[in-house]
Amino acid sequence: MGTQKRTWLSHSLFSAGCLCKWTLLGLAMGGLVGLVGTAFSWAVETVTALRQSQGWLLYLLPLAGLLIVGLYHLLGIREDKGTNLVLLAVRENGRMDLRNMICIFIASVMTHLCGGSSGREGAALQIGGSMGATFAKALKLDEADSRILVMSGMSACFAALFGTPVSAAFFAMEVISIGVLHYSALLPCMTAAIAGTGVARLFGMGPMQLQVLVPAAGWLSFGKTAAVALACGLLSFVFCSAIRWAAKGYQRFLKNPYLRAAVGGGLVVLCSLLLGTRQYNGAGTETILAAFSQQQAWYVFLLKLLLTALTLGAGFKGGEIVPVFFVGSTCGSALSGLFGLDPSFAAAVGMISLFCGVTNCPLTTLFLSVELFGGEGAAFYGAAVAVAYISSGYAGLYSEQKILYSKFKPQFIDKKVG
Repeated sequence: MGTQKRTWLSHSLFSAGCLCKWTLLGLAMGGLVGLVGTAFSWAVETVTALRQSQGWLLYLLPLAGLLIVGLYHLLGIREDKGTNLVLLAVRENGRMDLRNMICIFIASVMTHLCGGSSGREGAALQIGGSMGATFAKALKLDEADSRILVMSGMSACFAALFGTPVSAAFFAMEVISIGVLHYSALLPCMTAAIAGTGVARLFGMGPMQLQVLVPAAGWLSFGKTAAVALACGLLSFVFCSAIRWAAKGYQRFLKNPYLRAAVGGGLVVLCSLLLGTRQYNGAGTETILAAFSQQQAWYVFLLKLLLTALTLGAGFKGGEIVPVFFVGSTCGSALSGLFGLDPSFAAAVGMISLFCGVTNCPLTTLFLSVELFGGEGAAFYGAAVAVAYISSGYAGLYSEQKILYSKFKPQFIDKKVG
């Protein structure tokens, strides 16, 4: 009995120590990374407003590409792995430091300033991950704890930018290795995400306000939801392939990274002029909001996909997730008339289905849908996530992401996304 009491006491003390340790580290990471994430969000919004008022900035995109490549080379980063580097930092303790944060911060702001079709999530993950890795090194944490601190940084910055703390925490834990959720990081990631969101809201930053008209529950409504989710789940193949093929095409025909950036920027400028609209430049938040209020034309999501592939494939920075929101919401909105759904509901289903398909993160997607759209349609969103997760197969945005367990049977497969 005495041995059992000592064992219980030692376990209790150990648990209490871990609770205090990771709560404090999570709060510290959330506060610090939240400040940087808020500054980044403010910078992107500021340069976006400037670009919209000064249309001539678009013509500087090729020059911005040259400066971005030069910045990375100046700081000694010859081969940038982007968000994949964050995945490697967690799974294999890959090296990240403040140089990555500085580069992605400046490069993403420059991309948005000059009209590259890009998002913010890739930058958020890299900013948070690099800050987590830097502080882990400064605190002399062991390898396992360093990985947790990297995930905490990812959660904090993602939450600061998108205002969705629960999905931010689960995204950091879920995106690394599909089929395995890193529950050991739950407390610090959740704490950091809540703190990061709190800091952002202190400065007036919050999530997109999206109103969704949810249909009455019924087999027909669930069937229509599944149809939209299936279409966007299959679209995830196209989205991921377009991003990958564009990058490979640039590298095959333009060996010099400076030339790739200049030509890629020129192609984006040319496409923008031919289209006669700037709605596909930058993040495209206005179009995302419009997709929830009125049905979109069938070609809108395809044009955004084209410009995003041309932008990111050439080496411009930012991320893919906001373009995923754009493509998914406008695709769903375009399908609303075909299936007799309200555009807001079809756009919501399209957005989360494509997000799930390209990230392979069903739990994150379900939490995200509730945080963005409310819990009224949770059953529909859950059905959409299930359909999209299966129909997307092994497609994925991040080449270093691993699928540890099969999507189709309880079987260990340990393969990278295709």
